[in-house]
Amino acid sequence: MYNRGRGSSKAAMVVDRKRINEALDKHLERSSPSTSKGLNLNGEDNSNNKDRLSAQSMVTGSNTGGKQEASHQRYSRSVSLSNNRCSDEESETDSEESDVRGSDGEDTSWISWFCNLRGNEFFCEVDDDYIQDDFNLCGLSSQVPYYDYALDLILDVESSHGDMFTEEQNELVESAAEMLYGLIHARCILTSKGMGAMLEKYKNYDFGRCPRVYCCGQPCLPVGQSDIPRSSTVKIYCPKCEDIYYPRSKYQGNIDGAYFGTTFPHLFLMSYPHLKLQKPSQSYTPRVFGFKIHKP
Repeated sequence: MYNRGRGSSKAAMVVDRKRINEALDKHLERSSPSTSKGLNLNGEDNSNNKDRLSAQSMVTGSNTGGKQEASHQRYSRSVSLSNNRCSDEESETDSEESDVRGSDGEDTSWISWFCNLRGNEFFCEVDDDYIQDDFNLCGLSSQVPYYDYALDLILDVESSHGDMFTEEQNELVESAAEMLYGLIHARCILTSKGMGAMLEKYKNYDFGRCPRVYCCGQPCLPVGQSDIPRSSTVKIYCPKCEDIYYPRSKYQGNIDGAYFGTTFPHLFLMSYPHLKLQKPSQSYTPRVFGFKIHKP
């Protein structure tokens, strides 16, 4: 279990998300994802570190509870897409606010911690059983760097790699864990159990309402414009007007759209046909001094 340890100060919770994301971008550019399992993470000769940094030694995990807690204090949701950074005009007060909802010092799993981060309200919690099924993770090891270490992090498998890695390497593993969970999440929400969890969020308006006036506050569903990671940010789809919009929250607007995929909202409405609404017939008519504008 992961102890959030957020009691020291609000400012201590904020990491340089831009630096983490840029470091991951550089890593993805200069290395093939298919070799992520055998990466030399300490920058030393592979022959000297072969046994020390093998994937098996990471999984076995020794008794390092205290050290693991210090390592986990660096958790933070990274900004997923480089072209959608938070504006420089955002106030310092917002950046110093707590990213986690709940009481300080509460023990929780990594998945619960991640889903309760500010801006991650669109995510539902994926069961450990689903993640531990190799069939559900097929093909993801070639897309996510540090795959083995990221998977251990998601499943709260204790290991000693936190002491062996540099701070930058730990940040890369944490960012890779968020990417891996997002891709797993996109698959899970297409299952009946995943849709059930998203249905509850839909009923609670967790995904927001359609900003179109004539949709009268219709609740929306998250959707991606691409299934390829790091292509575009998540949007919200209105079942009434059948159009997509940007989320209202600046935090939700930075989530990768691939973490929800292009299929989810449409399969969701096919699974729950009673939620499908008729497209509104009313539309706005532009007028000048009360007269309709002539369209050439």
